[in-house]
Formats: sequence, structure tokens, C-alpha cells
Amino acid sequence: MKRKIITLLALSTTLALSAQIKLEAGNIDDIIAAMTLKEKVYFVLGVGDEGVWRHYKTKPALILRGQACATYGIPRLGIPNTVLTDGPAGLRIDTIQTGVNHRTYCTAFPTATALASTWNKELVYQVGDAIGEETFRYGSDMLLGPAMNIQRNPLTGRNFEYYSEDPYISGMMAASMVNGIQKWNVGACIKHFAANNIETNRRTINAVISQRALREIYLRGFQIAIEQSNPWMIMTSYNKINGYYTAENKVLLQDIVRKEWKYDGLFVSDWVSGEDFVAQMRAGNELLMPGNYQAELFMKAIKNGTLDEKTLDKNIKNILKYIIKTSTFKNLHRDYQPDLDKHADVSRQAAEEAMVLLQNKDNTLPLRNTKSYALFGKSSYNFIAGGTGSGRVNYRHATSITEGLENMHAKVLQNLSSFYQYYIDSVRSNTTPTLKIPTKNLVDFAPEPVLPQSYINDAAQKADIAIITLGRNAGELWDREAKDYYYLSNTETTLLKRVCDTFHALNKKVVVVLNIGGPIDVASWRHMPDAILLAWQTGQEGGHALANILSGKVNPSGKLAVSFPVKYSDVPSANSFPGVPAENPVNAFYEEGIYVGYRYYQTFNVKTAYEFGYGLSYTDFSYSPLKISNGKFKDKLTVSVTVTNTGKISGKEVVQLYLKAPVTTVEKPFQELKRYAKTQLLKSGESETIEFTVNPMDLASFWTGKSQWIAEKGMYEIRIGASSEDIRSKAIFELDNTIVVSEVNDVLYPNIKLHELSTHGIIKGPKTNDIILGDSDYE
Repeated sequence: MKRKIITLLALSTTLALSAQIKLEAGNIDDIIAAMTLKEKVYFVLGVGDEGVWRHYKTKPALILRGQACATYGIPRLGIPNTVLTDGPAGLRIDTIQTGVNHRTYCTAFPTATALASTWNKELVYQVGDAIGEETFRYGSDMLLGPAMNIQRNPLTGRNFEYYSEDPYISGMMAASMVNGIQKWNVGACIKHFAANNIETNRRTINAVISQRALREIYLRGFQIAIEQSNPWMIMTSYNKINGYYTAENKVLLQDIVRKEWKYDGLFVSDWVSGEDFVAQMRAGNELLMPGNYQAELFMKAIKNGTLDEKTLDKNIKNILKYIIKTSTFKNLHRDYQPDLDKHADVSRQAAEEAMVLLQNKDNTLPLRNTKSYALFGKSSYNFIAGGTGSGRVNYRHATSITEGLENMHAKVLQNLSSFYQYYIDSVRSNTTPTLKIPTKNLVDFAPEPVLPQSYINDAAQKADIAIITLGRNAGELWDREAKDYYYLSNTETTLLKRVCDTFHALNKKVVVVLNIGGPIDVASWRHMPDAILLAWQTGQEGGHALANILSGKVNPSGKLAVSFPVKYSDVPSANSFPGVPAENPVNAFYEEGIYVGYRYYQTFNVKTAYEFGYGLSYTDFSYSPLKISNGKFKDKLTVSVTVTNTGKISGKEVVQLYLKAPVTTVEKPFQELKRYAKTQLLKSGESETIEFTVNPMDLASFWTGKSQWIAEKGMYEIRIGASSEDIRSKAIFELDNTIVVSEVNDVLYPNIKLHELSTHGIIKGPKTNDIILGDSDYE
């Protein structure tokens, strides 16, 4: 009886204190003190479904249909609900909203892989700006994106959501996106932290990674994004790293992100991640999604002492800091009227700069004096704008290649169109959607139909050019197979051969368009067509952008931010992906270590079909000899080079700076990307000088035994190129003394013995006789 009276007195005191207090920037501690224990428990849990609304007398008004989740509101304390929405490639909400008398469509922008291929930070900022405006005007407070994991293997289901195989370009692209989004008083959430490179058993898989590979490859991009943009939120991933769930790992979240990287934003869990929700709270994973079902568990944990109320208070403080920044808290007007026409233009421009010209025999492209087109392949008529899962967008319409050409008054053969449209309609009518494959994407995953030879013969007689579109899609929950995904299916190969043979017999050209989300095999068939244009999944305006490039209205300027291997077995993680045991993976051994993508191909002299940084143009560019500010490195180094358009057509060039470091104590990749820039549109004969600054961190490698970033003394080579292999200018500078650039915590070492790839001796880099000596951190 005495305990009950004390509890009631405490509750009445809390309620009395909160009778007049309302949340402000300067009274967060007072607000926390005014919360009841039950309110505190619910406050660290997201509002994920209708069940949690039973704790409210009335349902809050500012809730978007199609939202991912919301934060818990406490009206008596002036704390509103805030809304979180999916959206790596554009805001994802439903198109019908309560109280809105028009459809709330959103713009579908190119996927992250495509955006990285623009190598244009300013353009990606514009995309973020447009997404931020839609997020703000439609009433959301947080966009759950960008996603920025490393493209470790081409079969990973969510690769389309990720930028690159390289951490530097991933971090810089993510930072540009975040800065654009957060301009609008809404937050961006970088995800999935970290090493979320596998969809198979993604909730339980244990990524076994060396400390060096973690620091240099899988954490580095996140670090860059945080330093360059300070995102409001970081989402932890489902997987484990070296035995511990990322969502429950205090060392990862606090020692590295908070202390080393000085991050002061908010952590949020991925939806129903990890096993121990109390451990997540104690690790500083402040907001658990989608919430509500952990409430009873937390109440019991507080009573039995496994969860301290002070831990809740600390986590609540960061949630309140986030809420105070939101447009909802500031009561800013949302009009549900974003400028979708303007955003469509941004999406089209991004799509144009994302597309990569891979092959162009005898200047097949741009097409001149072409009046009639024969379009082959279902994706010519059903353009894949983006991937599935949380990365999808509810847009009004995605322009197909057919529409893009017809809008330019081109003639598209109708008999082929009728054949493919009948097939597309049949798939939509006779296929049942699933969680993995929703209605909008049924055609994407359907097999290519078998086209009778008679259609090809007729088309060859009537059309001036053949365009074959090969499509691929993927998404959450599953990784793909090499058969019929990385490699073409038998039907696709047959179609390609028959069209090429038939059209070439009449001296007519064939162009292949790749409407894909990541690398596939091209080496086995690229000898057949005359040109190959990589269109990626470039959003709702991809069809218009493609038509502009085919016609020459736009000069392609995209470059690969991910390597295209000759064959799948050349991928350094091919033998171990997705994990072991193969039929039901428990552990994923990242045995390739730091040798991911071009770092592997170039260091081990493995030929690629198309190298990292590669992309053709309709014009040519020359590079001047590069200039460096000093032959000795002291604090920083300035590098400049002048690029000139020596062709006849206006165009843009991507200038890439790679650094080759001396190898003495620890082994290093042959070279690494350290800076890049895209020129303005250069007219014929016009030049632009690009200047880069190289800092000590650019010289450094992570030394496992010392837990230090160290730049070794010796000779370094600056390599300026149009791709990672097409190096146009070089210069040498010297570092006289070894520098300890940074010392960090000795944490996150593998929980299982890892046999990591190493040079272990003498190898030759690509196109050079330079000798590289290596010594691995692990056996």
C-alpha cells in the first residue's frame, strides 16, 4: 500500500510538472523529466502500424498513407508525431492521401548506381534538392535514404540502391544527396550501416571481415558522408559484423561513429532487426522500428534491472533533438504541391548524364537520317525505372523507349509493338504478384518471349535500325543467380544473334540498350551488335533521356562507377557469395579483403570487360601534363590538369585522380580513386582546368596491428585518367617521413579465422612493369 501511494505521488508530481511545459530547444531535459515511464518506453519505439494507436485518445492527423513509420507523439508535452518515408530513388508514399483532392505522385529519379555514373556531385545535389522538396511538401520529416553500401558482388539484390564498388565515390555521392535533401528542413537517413551486402538470410547473416577491409572499404564511405553532410539519421543494418548484430553493437555505434567520427545525429534500427532489443537500447540505437511490440519487454527490463531508465533518457534526448529540427515541430506549411514538372526535368538530366556508352563501332551512334526503328525486347516497351522493395517510387508514368522515340517523331514498327504489348498484357493479367515481385514489376521478372523469325525478317526489310533492349530487375529479400540474370538467357542470346545476323545481312546496324540495375555479362556477346548503350534504371524519364542520346541531341558523359567483369567467376567474392553453407548461409567470409572491384582486377591483373571509370563520348578530349604544387608532400598537395574538347561535338568529361602508394610494410592496391570532377559542357576546342587537393588521409592505409591510419614514406604517383586504365598524365611526389594520420579504436576484429586474399609476393599491375610487394594482415 505504501509503495502504491509513493508511485501515485510520483506520477502526480510528474503530471503536475508537465501541466504547462511544452517542448522547446532549451528545455529537453525538463521534458524528459516530465514524461511518465510508459511514455518514455513508447517514445523510443516507432509507430509502425494501427495497433499502437490504441494508446492515443485520437489518431494524430499528420500521418501519410504509405509512410514507412512515425515517431511517437505526446501532445500534452508539445511533442508531435513526425513521419518517416522510404525513398532512395524518390519519395515513396501512396498516391491517395486523406484530405488531398489530387493524386500525390512522386518523381522517380535514376537509381543510386545510375546517379554515381554521372560522376556529377552538383547534379546529384539537384536530385536531392528535388526529393527534399517533395518530402517537405507532402508532409514527411525524414527520407530513409540514401543507401550507400558497397557493391561487393553483382548478384546482390539491392545493388541498384547502392552507388559504387568504391567507398570514396559512394561517400561523396551520398553527401551530395543528403545536402540537397536537408536543404528543405527535412532529414536524410544514410543506410544500411554497415556491410549490408547480402539479401540472402539478411536478418541473421554474419559478415566476417578484417579490420582493415572494414575501415578502408565498408565503413569509409559512411565516414565521408557524415563528415561532408551530417545526415540527421543513420539506419543500422540487419546483419551481424564479426559475430555481433550491427543494431546491438555499442562499439560500432558509440566508439566509432560517435567518438571517432564525432556524429551527433540519431540512430534508428532497420525494421525488426537484431535479436536483443534491450541490447539495442544499451548500444545507443535510439529509435527502434517499427516499434510498439517491444513496450512490454522494456517495462519488464526496467523492473528487473537489465535496462536502466537513464539509458532511455539518453536515447530520448537525441530523438527530441531530431524532432526539434523537423518541419512538423516548426509547424511549417505543407501544400502538397511540389513542382513535379521541374523535377521531371531534373530526373531527365540526371538520366542523360548517367547513361554510359560502352561500345560504338564505326560511330554507329548518334543515329543520323534514321526514320524507322525496329524495337526488340520486352523492356523496349516496358522500361524499368527502378528496383523493387523500399527503393520503389509511386510515380505517375515511366516513359518507355518507344514513347521517347515517338515523341521525337520517329517511326516505330507497329507489328513488333503489337507482339510485345500482347505479351506484356498477358503477363499482367495472368501473373500473381508477390511480396518480392509487386504488380508494377511483374513484366520486369517475366522471361523474354520467343519472337518468331518472321517478325525479325519483316522488321529488317522495313526499319533503318534495330534496337534490342535487355532488362534486369532486382530488389529486397533475395539475391540473384548467375544463370539467366548475370548471363543472358538462351532466349535472349538467340534473339540477339538472329537480329544481328538478319540486319547485318542487309548492311543495317544493331544497337543494344541495357536497362539494368548492375553489371551483367557483356563479354560473351558484345561482338555481335554495333553499339551498346548502358541505360541503367534511370527513373521515369529514362525513355526520353535514351532517345536524346540515340539521336545525338545529348552527348553521353556517364562513366562506370562499378566494374564489368569478363565473367562472373572473375568477381573476387564469386566463390564465397552469398555465404556458407551455400544452401542456408550463416557466415559470409569477405575473403577478398580490401580487394573489391577495380582494386582486385588491377592489382591481380584480371582483365575486365569494361573497367571502373570507363565510358565513351561522341567527342574526344585531350589532357595536358598535370601540374603539382610541390615534389615533396607537406600537409597537402595541389594538382591541376587542363582538359580540352578536341572533337567536333560539345561534351562533358569526367577527370579521375588515382593515387599509387609505395608498398613497403603493408600491401596496397595497385591504385585507388582519391578525387574526381566533371567538366562543364565544353564546346569544340574549349578547355577547362581542373584542380584537386590531396591531403594526408589520401595517402594513408589502415594498419591493423596498430589501429592507425598511416602514410608510409616513399614515392607516390598521381595518375590522372579518363578511366582507371586510361591514364593520361602522371606525376611523382615524395613523402620524406612516415605519418600517423589518425589513431583509432582497436575494435571489430573477426570472430572466426579469416583466410584473406593477399598478393603474397610479386605481381604486375595493369599496363606496367612496376613491381608490387605484399604482406597480408591475416593468413
